[in-house]
Amino acid sequence: MALTLAALVAERPLGLRVRAAEAGLDRTIGWVHPTELTDPQAFLEGGELLLTTGLALDETTSPAYIRRLVDAGVAGLGFGVGLSHESIPRSLVDTAEEVGLPVLEVPRKTPFIAITRAVSRAVAADEYASLVRTGKGQQELTRTAVGKGGPGGVVRKLAKLIDGWVLLLDSSGAVTEASPSARLFAGELQDDFARLRAGTLVTVAGEYEVVLQTLDTRARGVLAVGTREPLDAAGQHIVNTAVSLLSLALEQNREHSGALRRLRSGLCDLLAAGQGELATRTMKSLWGGVPEAPWSVLAVAGPASARRSLADALDAEMSGETVFFGESGAFVLAFGDVEAVTRHASRIGGLHAGLSEPVSTVDFPTGLRQAKQAAEAAKAERSPLVRFAEHAGRGFLEIVDSQAAQAFSDSLLAPLRQHDETGRGELVASLTCWLEHHGHWDLASARLGVHRHTLRNRMRKVAELTGRDLDSPGVRAEFWLALQVSARI
Repeated sequence: MALTLAALVAERPLGLRVRAAEAGLDRTIGWVHPTELTDPQAFLEGGELLLTTGLALDETTSPAYIRRLVDAGVAGLGFGVGLSHESIPRSLVDTAEEVGLPVLEVPRKTPFIAITRAVSRAVAADEYASLVRTGKGQQELTRTAVGKGGPGGVVRKLAKLIDGWVLLLDSSGAVTEASPSARLFAGELQDDFARLRAGTLVTVAGEYEVVLQTLDTRARGVLAVGTREPLDAAGQHIVNTAVSLLSLALEQNREHSGALRRLRSGLCDLLAAGQGELATRTMKSLWGGVPEAPWSVLAVAGPASARRSLADALDAEMSGETVFFGESGAFVLAFGDVEAVTRHASRIGGLHAGLSEPVSTVDFPTGLRQAKQAAEAAKAERSPLVRFAEHAGRGFLEIVDSQAAQAFSDSLLAPLRQHDETGRGELVASLTCWLEHHGHWDLASARLGVHRHTLRNRMRKVAELTGRDLDSPGVRAEFWLALQVSARI
């Protein structure tokens, strides 16, 4: 604590008496300066306890002298009696009381050097205490930063050290870390945050003085510190230490995230190159799991900033066992819970996705090609999502004669429709679902809500009624064409 006039008066060996403006004794003393000049303003910085014997002062000159001291910002005046004056001039006391400048009477037996030493000891002790507090605070913040606390731990520790609240804001002004109850002030700081480009800005939020300090990172961030009283020197040093530690931590996190993104992209390249076993083994090792195949591959196209936002959202909210994502050229690729990915993409906006048919790990290159083609189609149509199966069927139908295609569809599907109309089955719907799932029995039966043996029986009935072998790729293609033509009616 800095030495106040009241504390100095309380030191009985000095024998000081308060003669004016007792209400101002809570002022702190920055230093002591003895002088007999009638106008010492040029030699003062403010906050001093000025000592004088009043050699050049009398009842006439004292009032103007006091006002000059007030203009200079001195903390108080110590007037030595028993030398030039037996008592302090009445006009000096009255003027000091009027303007609120504390005046201390210094007895003849008390040398000015004794007052100087008392203040010097207090200033040295205060500086030492500030140094100790700064060092201790820096050590605690550093231990928190290198431990498990991370940026959030640094923010909470800083709030305790300064007896206030702390917010860490990202480049958009959103709160990424906060000490208890600090989020309440985030809304009040948005205008100030928008004005701050670099450096420091001091503002007010309620009864708190708030210091906004930009972090030294490539990704713009801001630390907001709120205290009921302005930060002292130790508090400023502690805040500066927190800024440095947070800047380093966030930059390391950014570099770490960038490395993981590049690794994800490399694993997607491995899958695309047919190295599925190596890629999945690496995924399990680094992320603890991988979505179970077969995979419907999702490719998302759009502006680079929107793709980065999608990757950030997936990185923050999706586990490796649920979704794996990476980047491939101008696409974000994902497989697993692709419905969750498309929801994130729709919230971001400006993105267009393409979804492949289900593929095995070995067939990932095919799924990737299908997903990218569908994404390009979605982008051209300004659609949020296009499935490759729909895109492929729609594309072929555009180049065939519609009447001939309709006749072919009616002829091929007529036995199945007649069977369904009798209420003896759902052959058309089952055939459509089975083809949509690339002949995968388990997936198709699960989608239909029937046992796979039931689905097998239905497909045997389709083959029996139409006289066509469903094991033939050409026959499957004909059925798919017929179903797509029928769906367009």
